[in-house]
Amino acid sequence: MDNASVAEPSRLPGWTRGHVLAHLARNADALVNVLEGRPMYVSGAARDADIERDAPRPLDVQLTDVRESAARFQDAGAAPADWSRTVELRNGVTDAAARVPFRRWVEVELHHVDLGIGYELEDLPAEFVEREIDFLAARFTGHADVPPTRVTDGTRAWSTGREADQPEITVTGPAPDLLGWLAGRRDGSGLRADGGPLPVLPPL
Repeated sequence: MDNASVAEPSRLPGWTRGHVLAHLARNADALVNVLEGRPMYVSGAARDADIERDAPRPLDVQLTDVRESAARFQDAGAAPADWSRTVELRNGVTDAAARVPFRRWVEVELHHVDLGIGYELEDLPAEFVEREIDFLAARFTGHADVPPTRVTDGTRAWSTGREADQPEITVTGPAPDLLGWLAGRRDGSGLRADGGPLPVLPPL
């Protein structure tokens, strides 16, 4: 990337690559807040305003901010703590403190793809792909608008959607395509749905 490409559109609607980099930095600081018992963001409006403020910065400033905020998050994570405690994220969402590092990993990997600079879902570490499919399948489990669905790459399988004794639909495809569909990064055209149409997933 260079200064010109930072101002170009990312793969996220309405965001330039600068917005993505700014979000990555501010998310690291927000997760420090979570680990240290403060609100993740002052407000949704403040979160958005910080990203808009930082998005136009030149590449060297963006990268320095991403690195320094990542170091602050790493320092916060290294501090002695009760990792079994419950922490609060955005919009009242709660999770175990022990899951916060994985949530940060998700931000880094998926937004790296969102930059549109040659890093694709197929380049994601296999361990990450499996864990993120686990996470997203669990997130949609019990969702009234998602039919009972079995998701499989031919080797591993996950269940998601409304609770039922048997799945109504089986979705099959390569793990990166499954992840892309579950994470809203791909339209599912690389997947096969048996038993009905490919489910339309609610936004994350």
